[in-house]
Amino acid sequence: MAGALPACGSDGGELLARLRTGGLLPAGRDVLVLLSGGRDSVCLLDAAVLLAGVGHVRALHVNYGLRDEASADEDACVELCERLGVELRVERPGAPPRAGNLQAWARDLRYGAGTRLAAAVGARLAAGHTITDQAETVLYRLAASPGRRALLGMEDERGLLVRPLLRAGLSREDTADWCRARGLDWREDLTNESPGFARGRVRARAMPALRELHPAAETNLLRTVALLREEAAVLDELVETVLGDRREIGVEHLAALPPALARLVVRRLAEDAAGRLCARAPGRLDELLGLARADGRPAALDLGDGARAVVERGALRFERGGPAPIRPQ
Repeated sequence: MAGALPACGSDGGELLARLRTGGLLPAGRDVLVLLSGGRDSVCLLDAAVLLAGVGHVRALHVNYGLRDEASADEDACVELCERLGVELRVERPGAPPRAGNLQAWARDLRYGAGTRLAAAVGARLAAGHTITDQAETVLYRLAASPGRRALLGMEDERGLLVRPLLRAGLSREDTADWCRARGLDWREDLTNESPGFARGRVRARAMPALRELHPAAETNLLRTVALLREEAAVLDELVETVLGDRREIGVEHLAALPPALARLVVRRLAEDAAGRLCARAPGRLDELLGLARADGRPAALDLGDGARAVVERGALRFERGGPAPIRPQ
């Protein structure tokens, strides 16, 4: 391997041990790393090589061509992968849509390409999110969307996707220390702190303001996320108890449940049917209860997010989204 790297020092060794204990980069397990060239993804790629083994690691870089520095970012990723002996795939998607959320487009494209490639080669897809990203994500979601789920943050493992740095409890400062100790350069994307993007405002303004209010603000936020995740598991078990193996529930039974539990049941049924998150479904509980007809004939309501509710013979079920809602006359 060209350009041998220095061994991990005491700090690097501790972080490597935490990553190994996390279990998301096991030796001999194929992994595809989403590589932007920033400190977090550079750290993740290097750690993946050390833990999984160089022959089991691939990288994907998406060059959106949206910034003047995009070509230099790609060149840096190529150089790093050559140095580490890692196979690199580069995607160049072309011009983004003229309307819509630019960051959402980029995110969906990156994860879509990563998922397809990882599945094709039988690998897991690794993203370089840290606990710093987790804190920013929770704060953003809390401001942008109501509900308990906004406070649960990102999962460290879901399907093919894994976030080893998050599970290991590494921060953005930790990944910078890792790269410096290992002699690895990284690229800085100044748009990450741009006030033109909501996430940039959270990073550059909201998080520093919270730290001014209390130096442990970020730590307290992350501890709250951990506690809520534990409590969410209990609530999920309660929903399982109510539903069992059924994919429907009697409207009278639903109406008799405590409203909070009824909303959780509605969300579970809607998301199981739609195969995706249905954030708006729980807020339509009263409308769903009002769909029941005395004559038992079916009535339906399109909830958006790809879910459609149907009440028939006194039972509520969900199916994938359909046409305009049919309301009882």
